[in-house]
Amino acid sequence: MLKEFSDPLFSLIKSLSASEKRQFSLYVGRIGGKSERKFENLFKLLSKQKYYDEAEILAKSSISKQQLSNVKAHLYKQVLVSLRLNPSQQNILLQLREQFDFAYILYRKALYKQALKLLEKTKITAIEYEEKTIAFEVLELEKIIESQYITRSSEHRAENLVNQTEELSLLNAIAGKLSNLSLQLYNTFLKNGYARTNKEAREITLFFEVNLPEYEYASLGFREKLWLYQAYLWYNFITQDFLSCYRYALKWVDLFRQNPTFIKVHPVFYLKGNHYLLESLFYLNNVEVFEEALHHFEKTLQDQRIPKDQNILALSFMYLYFNKLNSRFMRGEFAEADVLVKEIIDGVGVYKNTLDEHHIMVLYYKIASLYFGDANYKKCIEYLQKIIQNKALEMRDDLMCFSRILNLLAHYEAGLDYHLDRLIRSTYRFLMKMNELHEVQKEMIKFLRHLPNVYPSEIKTEFKNLRDRLKVYEDHPFERRAFLYLDIISWLESNYKNRPVAEIIREKFLAEKKFGQL
Repeated sequence: MLKEFSDPLFSLIKSLSASEKRQFSLYVGRIGGKSERKFENLFKLLSKQKYYDEAEILAKSSISKQQLSNVKAHLYKQVLVSLRLNPSQQNILLQLREQFDFAYILYRKALYKQALKLLEKTKITAIEYEEKTIAFEVLELEKIIESQYITRSSEHRAENLVNQTEELSLLNAIAGKLSNLSLQLYNTFLKNGYARTNKEAREITLFFEVNLPEYEYASLGFREKLWLYQAYLWYNFITQDFLSCYRYALKWVDLFRQNPTFIKVHPVFYLKGNHYLLESLFYLNNVEVFEEALHHFEKTLQDQRIPKDQNILALSFMYLYFNKLNSRFMRGEFAEADVLVKEIIDGVGVYKNTLDEHHIMVLYYKIASLYFGDANYKKCIEYLQKIIQNKALEMRDDLMCFSRILNLLAHYEAGLDYHLDRLIRSTYRFLMKMNELHEVQKEMIKFLRHLPNVYPSEIKTEFKNLRDRLKVYEDHPFERRAFLYLDIISWLESNYKNRPVAEIIREKFLAEKKFGQL
């Protein structure tokens, strides 16, 4: 039976670089012994396979079906040990863990002074790099040793350890509550998107205020501030306060700029902060600042302080192309989409086992929107179908809803209206089920349902009337979310003015740019 990357061991081996595979071969060579040959042979077989094929493994190795599970488990562990020893994997967190483990071994050997000396160095480094959880563990082990072996190194040794523990415990508690709050808000956004009603906005505000821990800002370190800014960012995203999103994303990025040492320690958070800064500017439609930030972000990706592991490369790809697409939308540049789309699809192929399904679907929606703007409606529908037919996608109800709305518009524009009425009914039922039928969607569905009955001479008037009805919702606190996914106003204007939608959006961009310079 063939599997692609569902087998954990196969996925791990396929994630290894050429140098990591060489490192593993050297590691196995140092181990030696005949008993290891089975897992070594399994490694070679799996390295050559394009797909996990258990039958081939059993046919080409001396491993029996009964042994396979144990050999796989042993190989999995040995690959991780090899990676642990690889210099490319060494970061401050692993180094601190290693030093702590060494100190514990010394403690178990009753070499108390050596253990305490190593623990003190580890604690100082952990606090310097804001790894307060490890620092707390170090303190706990120091207290255990002190309770067994009186060092007499300091008159106030016990008191100092207690004070340090209490201080770190307080900061760890604050960081824990802030990280919990940030994660819960992020999960809410992934599931539901933006707040849809006053009731939802009040509920999320109450949740935020209840779960925001008390703190003194001056006492917060890098880590606590990072979680604080993230929590505020997600709260403001959900409530659609994009100006506040921008402010907290900027605080987030500035936190790294003021503490450049942490870029290497927390590269993922540094990349995320830059991405959310760009996303906030996109929703604020500040093209000039967006382009400047995007240029800075592209330079950031070349920063030598940022490690180039699989996770970082995948995130870099995703954030870069999200924002390249957003740049095109803001400028109304939809033509010649195929080159950019090919780069994106090739990247998705490279990182498909690292990127999560939700973010791939968001990329597909943006690609569909790009093709819609370029009047390539069949391509638009092709990418929307990838989202609509994805039964495993359980995140972002709003993404599913607006994919269906855009699908209706694309079918209409492509002249595929022979089953448009069925599509309209299906979309209507879906929106009702998802509780997504708001005024903008109601107006759109009513309009499309009524359109076949309109005389050709009146079509332009109907498009203009709908545009006027929807225009009032552009600044509505909850209805405006529809315009974040699709520039419906420009589409309507393009129809009654008989001009391409890309031309309309481009014209607005140039007008706003000229107005900003006056």
